[in-house]
This record gives sequence, C-alpha cells and structure tokens, in this order.
Amino acid sequence: MRIVIAGGHGQIALRLERLLAARGDEVVGLIRRDGQEGDLRAAGAEAALCDLESASVDEVAGHLEGADAAVFAAGAGPGSGADRKNTVDRDAAVLFADAAERAGVRRYVVVSSMGADPAHKGDEVFDAYLRAKGEADASVRGRKSLDWTILRPGMLTDDAGTGLVRLEASTGRGPIPRDDVAAVLAELVDSSATAGLTLELVSGSTPVSVAVKSVAGN
Repeated sequence: MRIVIAGGHGQIALRLERLLAARGDEVVGLIRRDGQEGDLRAAGAEAALCDLESASVDEVAGHLEGADAAVFAAGAGPGSGADRKNTVDRDAAVLFADAAERAGVRRYVVVSSMGADPAHKGDEVFDAYLRAKGEADASVRGRKSLDWTILRPGMLTDDAGTGLVRLEASTGRGPIPRDDVAAVLAELVDSSATAGLTLELVSGSTPVSVAVKSVAGN
C-alpha cells in the first residue's frame, strides 16, 4: 500500500511510519519544515514538504495521487493558541479530506481526540481544541466519497506499548501509549471494514488486531 500521513513528523506519525515501512508499505509523511526529513527517512518514510496551513487543495491532492490510504495525524501541538487549533486541528483536517476526495483516495483515517465535540463549551485553549477537533470530525463524517474512520485516543503517554487495548464506540477515559495508537492505526489503514465508525481507544486487555476485527462492521 501507499499511505500518505499528514503531520508526518508528529510523535504518533513517526511511530506509524516505522510500523508501516517495516511491513513493506510505501509511506509518505507531509512535513512543515525543512530539516525534518532525516527523522522520516530513519523511520522508513519519504518526506514531502507541505504546509497544510497555507497549501491549496490541488497542492495537497498532488501529494495524495496514487495513494491507497490517507491518515490525518497533524496537530497544532502543546503551546499553541486557540487560533492554531482552528487552522491546524480543524481547517487542515478539512483541507486534507478535500484533497483526498479530489485525488480519489477513499480510505481516510483521522486521529482525533476523546471529547471532541463542535458544541463543547468553555473559553480555555483546550476547549477550543476539542471544538476544532469536533468540527473537523463532523466535516469528515458528511463525506460519502470517503471510507472514513475516526479514532479518538484517551490520554496519550510515552510508555512502551503493550499491544493490548480497548477499542469501542465508547470506552470512558483512560491512558493509551502512543505506541499502541500507532499500532491500531496501522491495522485500520489496512482495511476499510471499520469505515463509518468513530472509535475511542484506551489501554485494555485485547490484542490490537483482535480489537480492530471485533469492531469491524459494527
């Protein structure tokens, strides 16, 4: 498979790139800055310079041409203000979905956030983040030309992955290592059987591959 990942230098994306490359997939990570290419090469991925805050739909679609799947794993990141939650976590996600449609890429997987909700209340930056994620998810859900799956992890940690998760429509809050998020994403991009599902993810007792197969088609 050829898989294009938005936010290719992110912590989850780099882990995902390593997993996909190790199994023989062709992986392209979109990056914002020169100088990040080396980390992607070390992960086994090709780097493509593309700033999703300024790129056109056609430009992004050009990077997606010939891809079998697209993964949106970009984020404004900690320390960013509410404005960038909107321009990255919302607008860039919508742009990437527009570009996937234009390029004819059906399989589309989104890394969202537990609690994402366009109607979320509050004036803090994290409140803006949850609204932005919720608005992006709502935009993706309305697209019949995409076989989309939205993944909403719980509290991300840098603990070593266990390969054991809980993946359901609603899990309740809990932690999840980034390693395990990447492992679930690698399973999700491989099959469209989870298309149309919004799934929450926390640590649990079910092996990743079994967890994904268990929700497929529900």
